[in-house]
Formats: sequence, C-alpha cells, structure tokens
Amino acid sequence: MTASNESTLHYSLGERLPGPAQTLEIAPGVKWIRMSLPFALDHINLWLLRDRQQDIHGQTREGWTVVDCCVNRSEARAQWEQIFATQLEGLPILRVIVTHMHPDHIGLAGWLCEHWQAPLWISSTDYNVALVAMKDRDGFGGESGADFYKLHGQTDAQFLAHVRGRGSYYPSLVSPLPSTYHRIIDGMEVEINGHAWQCIAGYGHAPEHIALYCPELNILISGDMVLPRISANVSVHAAEPEANPLQLFLSSLERYFALPEDTQVLPSHGKPFTGLHLRVQQLIDHHHERLNDIMQAAQAEALSAANILDVLFKRQLDSHQMTFAMGEALAHLHYLWFAKQLVRKADEHGVLRFYLPQT
Repeated sequence: MTASNESTLHYSLGERLPGPAQTLEIAPGVKWIRMSLPFALDHINLWLLRDRQQDIHGQTREGWTVVDCCVNRSEARAQWEQIFATQLEGLPILRVIVTHMHPDHIGLAGWLCEHWQAPLWISSTDYNVALVAMKDRDGFGGESGADFYKLHGQTDAQFLAHVRGRGSYYPSLVSPLPSTYHRIIDGMEVEINGHAWQCIAGYGHAPEHIALYCPELNILISGDMVLPRISANVSVHAAEPEANPLQLFLSSLERYFALPEDTQVLPSHGKPFTGLHLRVQQLIDHHHERLNDIMQAAQAEALSAANILDVLFKRQLDSHQMTFAMGEALAHLHYLWFAKQLVRKADEHGVLRFYLPQT
C-alpha cells in the first residue's frame, strides 16, 4: 500500500545505488546490496556486515554476516556468485540472518547456508511458518485461497483462476531450508564484529519479523517494518481467517519511537534514510486515514473486502497485486470489526459483509 511523503525524509546517499552484483558502503563494515525482483516491487536491499566469530575450537574466523537473501531464482544466485568473487575481500560468510519468512527475504537462505556451511538465524515463528509453507502446496493459493477470496466478495474469474494456480507459489521461490536454525527473539542482542545489535520484534506484516538496531553505529536494519515510500503489506490470509494484523502492525510501529530520531534506517525496499520518527508517524497516520475512508464508505452500504478495493487503492491492480490488496482490505475491515466500529454478517449470497452497528 502506498504511503509516501518521502520529500520530508533525508537520503544521506542521495540517488546513489549499488550496481548489479556490487556493494555500496553505508558505514565502516556495513555494505548495501540491491537485487532485482520479478514483481511490481522490483528490488530488495540486502546487507553485508563485517564480522568475526570463534569456532568450536576457539579459533577466531573473519568474515561476513548476511542479512536477508533475495528469492530463489537463477539471476539472484548468479549475482551472489559475483558478490562472492568480488565483494567479500576473500572472506567467507559466517552467518545468515533472515528478518522474516517472505520469499524475497528467505528465498536463498538455504542455498547460502549450504554454500558456506553457515548457520541460519531467524525467529522461531517465521522459521516454522516457512517450513509449513514449503510443504503446504495450497497455503498461499489453490482452491482454498480462491474460496477465501470468494467468501469476501471477489468474483473476478481471471483473478480467482490466478489464485487457484498459485498452489506451489511459496516453494517455487524458496530454496529448501536448513534442518537446524539459531533462534533470535525480541530484546536479544546479537554481537556482530564487536557491536551489539538489538533484536526488535514486529508483528502484522509477518508472523515474527525481527529488525536489528545497533546503538553504537546508530543504524536500524528495519526489514519491511519501516519503509520510506510504501507501507508494508498487512494482510488477513486464508490460513488465519479471523486475524487482526493491522492492530499488531500499528502497535509494533509505536516501538520505533524509542530509538533516536537521527537513526540511519536501512530498509528492505527503497533507499537508506533518516527521519525515523517522522516516517513512523506517517505510516500510522496513513492507515488511520484509510480506516476513516472505510467508515465513510460504510455510511452508504455494507462492505465486503472486494468492494472497498477502490477505496484503498487508486491504481489498476493486476492479479498478483490483487492478492495483497484483498488481504490488506480485510486487515482494515477486521481492525474496525475488532474495535466494534463495524459488525460482520453474511449476506444472502454467503458473502461476509461489514456494517455499521445498529443504533
């Protein structure tokens, strides 16, 4: 969902971007990688952190920690191979940290871990949800996904056919995961190259998203929680049909006000920026504006998720984008439903609709 007012943010690197299979140094020992994605959101930012660790024999090893991985595609693997050859200063990758289980973040984690014999660090929730998604071929689409969207008013035959064809969507973008992992949790400190990085859990966008903040460097690797141009997708899915993810997301955003305003934010999409508090407030305000728009629409008619898409999204949506849009529409309706500002009832066709409470 677009939530942009980026002219108020400061981009310390201006328009500079890392080239293909290149890195750009953000701070000493912190490098930015930018890889392309085959979606409307056409890139992801990955991070290389200089590191040193002791092995089981007590020997110190020099190398790198990787944060996030890109999707499992031949193009991304080829870019990584070039990075191995030219950007690592002849040193190995010692650890792979994944902020959350979405394919653009975890897709090549298993491949990287196997290639370097490096451990995967990730929240327990996201690791286990990823394992389920790898095995459940109907988890992000298929017939159950189509039925879920129909329940919420979607009748577009082309879109429903697209959803039915997505039964193997997740495993098609994610390489097999390691059989073991190292759990990271909220409040934990991860030592990387002598610096303490604090783990900050966030909810609503992913099951248990972990951002990383280093007070000494004043850097936040924000993952998808705080993005400069858009708001991360917040969706209700068929697997958890009565979730309230927007409440979780907004509550998670509030926690970033505790970090310094001049924190340098390294987001997963867009450019590194400063102006953290301002951006967090913009994101919170954006979602509340959309909630107010829905309440206004509810004055005129009972609402399904499908018939508020035009309220939330002002652009034409393709079938891929529609899956995110339907989930986002439901997340906003559920927020109002849980807050008792709307009530829910099936209409005569079995479609779930949300109404203003009777007075």
